[in-house]
Amino acid sequence: MNIADMVYEQVKTLPEPLAREVLDFVVFLRERGDRREWRDLMDAQAKSLAPVWDNTEDKVWDNA
Repeated sequence: MNIADMVYEQVKTLPEPLAREVLDFVVFLRERGDRREWRDLMDAQAKSLAPVWDNTEDKVWDNA
């Protein structure tokens, strides 16, 4: 029996409200991984664009 089957066996015995909590938690775990990938992408973009954003010509916009 794999992990998904073991989780299913446990969850199917829970009352509906608790099963929904388990589902919410699974969705949270999946989204957390997606956010990590998104954050990595944003960090990579920020590093490559730093010279464009941080220049003396655009200092007027730093406090806008």
